[in-house]
Amino acid sequence: MISLRYHAVSIAAVFLALAIGVVLGASGVSDRLLGAVTTKADDLGGKVQQLTAERDALAASQRASDEFAQRVGPAAVRGTLTGQTVVLITSGADPADRNAVVALLGQSGAKVTGEVALTDAVGDPARADQLRQLTAQLLPTGAQLPAASDTGSLAGGLLGGVLLAKAGTTPDQERAVLSGLAGAGFVAPGDPPAQADLALVLTGGALTGVDASDAAAVTARLAAQLDRAGGGAVLAGRAGSSDATGAVGVARADPTVTGAMSTVDDLQTGAGQVSAVLALREQVDGRAGQYGTAVTASSGSAPKA
Repeated sequence: MISLRYHAVSIAAVFLALAIGVVLGASGVSDRLLGAVTTKADDLGGKVQQLTAERDALAASQRASDEFAQRVGPAAVRGTLTGQTVVLITSGADPADRNAVVALLGQSGAKVTGEVALTDAVGDPARADQLRQLTAQLLPTGAQLPAASDTGSLAGGLLGGVLLAKAGTTPDQERAVLSGLAGAGFVAPGDPPAQADLALVLTGGALTGVDASDAAAVTARLAAQLDRAGGGAVLAGRAGSSDATGAVGVARADPTVTGAMSTVDDLQTGAGQVSAVLALREQVDGRAGQYGTAVTASSGSAPKA
């Protein structure tokens, strides 16, 4: 007779055999998985080394390009803007970019009449109504604002009416406008520039935050309105400025703007700084172009002098 003990031993033997089989099977699978993972890790390690080498090579190439542009830049722009006056309008621009461009403008023969530094409040949607009302209040007698209702165009129309010589307003009217904007926190306090023939708008890269697109649009439309009000304007920004949340990107998305105003999207480089200056010469000659390294640039090379 088969005893209960026999059944217990039999069942235990079956489970032991299953356990041994699972362990042995798992060991084989583990070995195969481990081998596959190790091979994959080796492949990824090699890929990382390759990409690191490519990155370092590109960085070295960029440094060499910048050094070359910085050396030949003064010669490339020399005399191209002799007799021209330029006013700077900055909006989040990097000081190093600004200083480099000002130095090149001096080499070009242009006279920089001064700078107006816009604050973040200009692009703040929460203060848009206040800026609209202020532009109407500060508008000099006899001057006109554009028909557009967006704050960028209105602010550009107001500034263009007092900063650019073509508008024909007086220095006293300019001081009143800039003083009013500074008092409301829309521009940084400072000495008012003398009126100029051309406007160079310098900005940073792509903006961040929930209102980034709106702020970028304000700067782009302000620059476009300055272009219409004077002898020409150039909008130049750093890498990222050509994105949807960058002022250059917003400007380039509008064919009516790019048909008249020049833009530069790599102001952080020596080549971009040279392009910004030569683009002003292009404006004097009644031409426009889009320069830089972004896919939206019409040419990667600098404008013709």
